[in-house]
Amino acid sequence: MPRNHHDGPLIVRSLPPLLDRAEDLLSADGRHLLGIAGPPGAGKSTLAHWTETALRARHPEGPPLVGQVPMDGFHLRNAVLADRGLRHRKGAPDTFDVEAYLKLLRAVRAEPDRDHDAPAYSRRLHEPVAGAHRIPPTVRLVISEGNYLLGGAAGWEDVRDVFDEVWFLAEDPAVTRERLIARQLAGGLSPEAAQEWVDRSDMANTEIVNARKDTADVIIEVAPGTF
Repeated sequence: MPRNHHDGPLIVRSLPPLLDRAEDLLSADGRHLLGIAGPPGAGKSTLAHWTETALRARHPEGPPLVGQVPMDGFHLRNAVLADRGLRHRKGAPDTFDVEAYLKLLRAVRAEPDRDHDAPAYSRRLHEPVAGAHRIPPTVRLVISEGNYLLGGAAGWEDVRDVFDEVWFLAEDPAVTRERLIARQLAGGLSPEAAQEWVDRSDMANTEIVNARKDTADVIIEVAPGTF
């Protein structure tokens, strides 16, 4: 499937066209990588789960054909962030191990005949958890969701070209701000601390991410709660 970003991204406002595009990647020869980018709180992980689940429902027989390598699994550990004086900026581009993320994505593409393990991020532990996702040789489509898949900061320049296609999940910053505050409250912060963190950190990262949306293949504009 050719990319669209040379002519500008395709705007999609419903889910069926997305599933058809994912199916095209799944049905093509070899293994393919689909990226889902977007600002913090947009619903990227929910969309990735919806896409994987919908594709598995279309192909219920046999071994899994779809797997995930989420970007958030490559958060630097809190002890490392503290050592580097970055704990207060967790979630910013330089608080991830982008080299390890790129290395795994490239290996998943280049070595499809062996198993690969990918970490996930635990919102309960506030740390990455190794081996949370498994990519066996049967998988033909790997989905990866995260903030910085379209670049926008030092160290992330090469990530975009690893993917066959990147979708951008757009969302109103007012909506994402409320979701992010609720997330911080659920994580144990006071209302004041939650609002301070979101306004200082998450919304700054939102500006970085949103500035790159026009380099995506597809921009998704759907109502909150669609998936």
